[in-house]
Amino acid sequence: MKKSEWVVPLLGSVLLLSSGVLRAQEPPPGPGPDLMGPGGPIGGRMEILGFGEMHPGKVVTGAPYSAVAVIESTQTLSDGNTINRKVQTNVFRDSQGRTRREITLPAVGPLAASGQPRTFIMIFDPVATASYVLHPDTKVADKLPTSPAKGKDPAKLEGKFEARMQEEIANGTLKKDDLGTQTINGLSAQGTRYTRTIPAGQVGNDKAIVIVSERWYSPDLQIVVKSTRTDPRLGQTSYTVTNVQRTEPAATLFAVPAGYTVQDAKPRFRGSRRGPGAPAPAGAPADAPPPPPGE
Repeated sequence: MKKSEWVVPLLGSVLLLSSGVLRAQEPPPGPGPDLMGPGGPIGGRMEILGFGEMHPGKVVTGAPYSAVAVIESTQTLSDGNTINRKVQTNVFRDSQGRTRREITLPAVGPLAASGQPRTFIMIFDPVATASYVLHPDTKVADKLPTSPAKGKDPAKLEGKFEARMQEEIANGTLKKDDLGTQTINGLSAQGTRYTRTIPAGQVGNDKAIVIVSERWYSPDLQIVVKSTRTDPRLGQTSYTVTNVQRTEPAATLFAVPAGYTVQDAKPRFRGSRRGPGAPAPAGAPADAPPPPPGE
């Protein structure tokens, strides 16, 4: 199987699930509930892939930076075996809101045979209304299809998330705690803990399932600088932003380099929705890294 046959669906499926691929950027302090929020299948999957700071409908301008984001996950199986995975992402954003992510996937799943990690580069350019996945080894740039908002107002979408969150807080299934402000890796960040409880019997569970998620958000850069997520079904995940530089990245980082062949990427899906246990996107093997099994 060619790497583009599973990489593009894997990455593209996450991006296309947001309300706008090219406008998916950094979030406000609180994550939306349900799909995007703590314990939600999309929120967890995006965080694993290194998109912990993404948020539909917002492009952050005038706040350039570069950094290294490290995503680590640990899953303990019923027989005591553990699965550990680590993904490193070099992140860049310029003053115009263009972003670049250099994602290094570990040598597991489809990459296990080679024994070598693989790096892919994702460029999001809201100025040119374009986004790409670059393959440095083959000098190929997959141009991702745009995802029109289809009339959905991002502000209304965020309002629905907030309303759902308040509903869950009111019925006792979600608890939100303010953790105050801390300096994390040189950035002042506001912390919030979300504790979601799945009552006994709701998904066939004998006892209540408690999912705890903490996020530390920098209002200055408008990014999540650190987050942790503990879900007894899936294990523990952490996302940490380090080596933050506040200088303007080179403009060349946000363009397809000369010598690359640009081709249209056509991710295929087996369904418009995918919950836990549903089949993987077409072309992406079930064990494609880095999402842990079952998520």
